[in-house]
Amino acid sequence: MKMFKQGARLRTLWCGAAAVLMLSACGGGGGQVEPFKPTRIIALGDETSLITAAGKKYSVNALVAQTDATLSDKLDCKTNPIWVQTVATNFGLVFPQCNPDNVVTTNGLMYAQVGAKTADVKAQIDAHLASGSFNPKDLVTVLAGMHDVLELYQQFPAQSQGTLLALAEQRGQALAEQVNRVVNSNGRAIFVLIPDMGLTPFALTEKASKPATGSDLNRAAFLTSLSARFNSKLRLSVINDGRLIGLVNGGEMSQLIVAFPGGYGFANIDKPACNVALPDCTTKTLTSTTDAAGVVTKADALTWLWADDTRFGAGMHARLGSTAYQAASIHPF
Repeated sequence: MKMFKQGARLRTLWCGAAAVLMLSACGGGGGQVEPFKPTRIIALGDETSLITAAGKKYSVNALVAQTDATLSDKLDCKTNPIWVQTVATNFGLVFPQCNPDNVVTTNGLMYAQVGAKTADVKAQIDAHLASGSFNPKDLVTVLAGMHDVLELYQQFPAQSQGTLLALAEQRGQALAEQVNRVVNSNGRAIFVLIPDMGLTPFALTEKASKPATGSDLNRAAFLTSLSARFNSKLRLSVINDGRLIGLVNGGEMSQLIVAFPGGYGFANIDKPACNVALPDCTTKTLTSTTDAAGVVTKADALTWLWADDTRFGAGMHARLGSTAYQAASIHPF
């Protein structure tokens, strides 16, 4: 009962925070004239925002239900959408990488790339501006930084903790400059703070295999610190006029889910759901575990937080996408 009350209280706080975001988005006085309705969506960042040309996602892919067992498995790219798909669908927009309904005119551009870091986001914007422009009805989504944090972490202990934390801030500042560049070029942006990388299965493995001794660091805690420094500098460095840029706090969201998983519909928050490498993971290639009593537990696309060691399952994508859509739809762009 105590845990239920705590979970309810956290949900209330989360909803309250969302309400604050909505109010602050409206700026001072006057209120919003009409809901924002973009005519195009442009996805920047890493593979968290990517659908391949074959319709695969770097999460848990769904399969079309087959009545004939002899038929090969076929991807259902509309089910288990990644977060930018959810945003697009709610605004009536379609990415060509997932268009099973054969919509004649698609209105989504996907520049996101596997392994992209902050420097790659700059290159993605360069590529877009080389052949086009941004306009006030463009919703530009930005999610990057996970690979920056992981790259910096791999430099420890050759580089000191203080040096790497300072570099994480520099990377956050660099990404903020690109978000600002989008809106200074007449676009409208929603950016997502990265999840707490210290909560990933990768971080927990690092913590267990490289235990802290003496002055050594708790590796998971260090990844948390790197994530926090990156997010803080990013958040503080974007243009903050309450009008051009919307925020989704993916860092806080991941922390709340890990603190109270059941309250947010998650059954597992510390193990990867997939037993094959992304983007080839599907609902048929999920892990199974057997406990001492012989009870078999199979991973679930929606209730397991992580698809692999560092990347989201479909449930987290759904929450991010819903939150991002709400933030965009009430923002006075």
